[in-house]
Amino acid sequence: MVEIQLNGEKRQLASPLLTDLIAELNLSQQAIAVAVNRQIIPRSQWAEHQLRVDDKVDVVRAIGGG
Repeated sequence: MVEIQLNGEKRQLASPLLTDLIAELNLSQQAIAVAVNRQIIPRSQWAEHQLRVDDKVDVVRAIGGG
């Protein structure tokens, strides 16, 4: 188990892979940005990015407007 902070709240993860977290949140098909410890992780790197204990993960959804 890996414990991280997700948008400021503690969360336990069974898998350390960023893609697994995104899938668990049902956000795989959403227009989102993900930062780990204030570093943006490009979508192309999600599958290989491993989260570590106490990582601070921020997930932000893009909202269209005009």
